[in-house]
Amino acid sequence: MRIPIPPVRLGDDVVALAGEYAEGVRTPAEPRDAATVLLLRPGSGSGSGSGPEVYLLRRQMTMGFAAGMAVFPGGGVDVRDAELPDDCWSGPSAAEWARRLGVDESRARALVAAAVRETFEECGVLLAGESGDAVVDDVSGADWEADRVALESRSVSLTELLTRRGLVLRTDLLAPWAAWTTPVFEPKRYATWFFVARLPEGQVTRDVSSESSSVLWLGTGEAAAQVEAGELAMMPPTYLNCLEVASLGSEDEVLADAAGRTLTMFTPEVTDRDGGHSLSMMPRHAALVAGRGRS
Repeated sequence: MRIPIPPVRLGDDVVALAGEYAEGVRTPAEPRDAATVLLLRPGSGSGSGSGPEVYLLRRQMTMGFAAGMAVFPGGGVDVRDAELPDDCWSGPSAAEWARRLGVDESRARALVAAAVRETFEECGVLLAGESGDAVVDDVSGADWEADRVALESRSVSLTELLTRRGLVLRTDLLAPWAAWTTPVFEPKRYATWFFVARLPEGQVTRDVSSESSSVLWLGTGEAAAQVEAGELAMMPPTYLNCLEVASLGSEDEVLADAAGRTLTMFTPEVTDRDGGHSLSMMPRHAALVAGRGRS
């Protein structure tokens, strides 16, 4: 499977459909809030622009959204994510996260909690510790796996898991990266906040997600190159975020860049391009794509 690489050229049928939404003839689907995490570790590639490695899951072909795509760990917000109490929270406050994510405090709390919960559910990595200056090390044992399965099945909430384990969510281990909403003409839409985080020392990723057919660590530059070669399928935001991370070089550079970010939600729109139409991109992504000779 090959997904068009940005700038995504649009056929006349899609342009006409988008026009109907713009004119109010059709009503867009309401986006569902979601959170996803670019989990990073040092890159092993020696080539220029290889960047840090990122953890990717290939979604099952039976999935209703992004089937067969390589994606970052993540998923929709659970209504209980917003209920995480202050005594289970360490790091920047919900108010500070609200400012940086461009949302209210309740929504910010839910998004940060969802990012941590989904990362644990989908790759067995838990961004939590017994205090604000500690991180759990090995969470791959049978007892932890039972907790992960219970969380994934929604038989327990993240609050219940953290409380029983005597842990706090380490919000300082996350940093905001980007925010995208699916175009208005898509039947299934998500408002997704992207975070970046470093793989905690002592923890290992595991192939545990029921929604993926395989998992892999891949240099972000190599991931972008494989997409361009038709060897790996990614949705445009995933590809563009890999490309951007690779352009910054190391984990430290990525996290330093993210530390100063405040996010504004971006929704791709139909735009004129070279006598045709394509989906718009954030300026920083458009510059990266142009630099690869595909403008």
